[in-house]
Amino acid sequence: MASAMLIVVLLAIASPLVLASDPGSLQDFCVADKASPVLVNGFVCKNPMDVNAEDFFFSGLNKPGNTNNRLGSNVTAVDVKKIAGLNTLGISLARIDFAPYGLNPPHTHPRATEVLTVIEGSLLVGFVISNPQNRLIFKVLNAGDVFVFPEGLIHFQFNRGHKNAVAIAGLSSQNPGVITVANAVFGSNPKIDESILAKAFQVDKKVIDYLQSQFWMDNNN
Repeated sequence: MASAMLIVVLLAIASPLVLASDPGSLQDFCVADKASPVLVNGFVCKNPMDVNAEDFFFSGLNKPGNTNNRLGSNVTAVDVKKIAGLNTLGISLARIDFAPYGLNPPHTHPRATEVLTVIEGSLLVGFVISNPQNRLIFKVLNAGDVFVFPEGLIHFQFNRGHKNAVAIAGLSSQNPGVITVANAVFGSNPKIDESILAKAFQVDKKVIDYLQSQFWMDNNN
């Protein structure tokens, strides 16, 4: 059942009805030439005569990611870094594995809208709309349910069940990017001045010192 649902999800992601946020391609494809020293927005195209099936292929999305970490989650991204043929096509995907009570913490994708489908288990998901409302939109999803996270908004997924959970996400960019809120704020390098964060979060500087020490170690190990 899970395999059949995975196939349906992947077909939906590949549908021509999907609207991509990246600039449209002016040719059949532009396989990324990652060895080129030329810097452009994206990647330079490989010579079409040198392109083969491997440039459009990735294997291993059926394998569970390692969730043995403090968050209890793992994201296997399949973007242009993994499939060179995604260059200029404006789409990518990811597999997200969750241990029981695992969390994909609050984060944003600065360049992509995300469409999430639960394959196994149950997830509490949500996103926060922008200022001044900062309203939380959330829902519990079960296998087969689909949820959309608008581009750039902070969102999360949490497995509140006793069993593992798996989800597949489609993203409207070949390179959606990810900014994990806590890591960016408390684990930046160099560190954001503690006085700034203490005032922003209205907490004592000792709290900021502790959080920065924890997240800085995580980000720089």
